[in-house]
Amino acid sequence: QVQLVESGGGLVQAGGSLRLSCAASGSIFSIDVMAWYRQAPGKQRELVARIISGYRTNYGDSVKGRFTISRDKNTVALQMNSLKPEDTAIYYCAATVRAGTVYWGQGTQVTVSS
Repeated sequence: QVQLVESGGGLVQAGGSLRLSCAASGSIFSIDVMAWYRQAPGKQRELVARIISGYRTNYGDSVKGRFTISRDKNTVALQMNSLKPEDTAIYYCAATVRAGTVYWGQGTQVTVSS
């Protein structure tokens, strides 16, 4: 079992920055992939960024060049720069363990005002 707790969401003006953090506990040794997803009202949940085996990264097309994902032991962070109103969503941390199970955090709201 893996437990995930996100922090760092909030309200920011367009062009500003926020940093999200996700702390994992439990069987953290079994985590292969940590990722951030987001879901805006009326839209499907989408991948924002993921980090595989602690160093390989992938980003969604809409955030490339603006967001950076990083991992340090049991914490994964998402540095979000040049935020746009369309980045407004609930952001979820996710961890995939070797057995294939995906664990989710409770989500943190990010609101970008224009």
